[in-house]
Amino acid sequence: MAESSKITPERRGLMFVISSPSGAGKSTIANLLLKEDDNLKLSVSATTRERRSSEVDGVHYHFLSRDKFQKMVDGEEFLEWAEVHGNYYGTPKEFVENELEHGRDVLFDIDVQGAEQLKAKLPDDIATLFILPPSVLEMKNRLKTRATDSDEVILRRMKTAVGELEQWPNYEYLIVNEDLDKAYGQVKAILSSERMKQGRQEKNANLARKLYEDLIEETQNEI
Repeated sequence: MAESSKITPERRGLMFVISSPSGAGKSTIANLLLKEDDNLKLSVSATTRERRSSEVDGVHYHFLSRDKFQKMVDGEEFLEWAEVHGNYYGTPKEFVENELEHGRDVLFDIDVQGAEQLKAKLPDDIATLFILPPSVLEMKNRLKTRATDSDEVILRRMKTAVGELEQWPNYEYLIVNEDLDKAYGQVKAILSSERMKQGRQEKNANLARKLYEDLIEETQNEI
């Protein structure tokens, strides 16, 4: 029996990275994208922090012990990893590489440290977007509205945001999330544009080359 031929995707997948300081609304926008777009899969990070009551292991995060996380670091099983707010977070490599190879896009809801590492590892496969809150006051109000963190944790997140905001010039796109519908529309437009970039459209590039060669042959025959 003949071996079935491998199906080649029309293009390689894209890593779509969204970062922001806490309270800017990146997770809300990320969830809207995932709900609407079937070709976009979430990269589920591994973390050593405690699981919240509303979270499901393997859906929101892969919750690991520090020992297990360290073993994965030693085995080079992460595309990126970092310490944030006293806990470790990392992106498992196998899932992402498999999705990209099969032409599926992967959404990353990660911090600035992780984004920088991803960009260094796979610079041709990434698009980076940074979301801003409209003001510090609005950012603080959003953090309090969550009602999941203590005042101490909120203050720590705001202090961390100082270093995060310092990194905004390293991102390709900058979105202000003052109006959620408007910001979400802008993010969708960016994703659509990134998917159509010439470097990611191998099928179209092959067609362009063939048209060029066929046209030369056709015009030479006419002469």
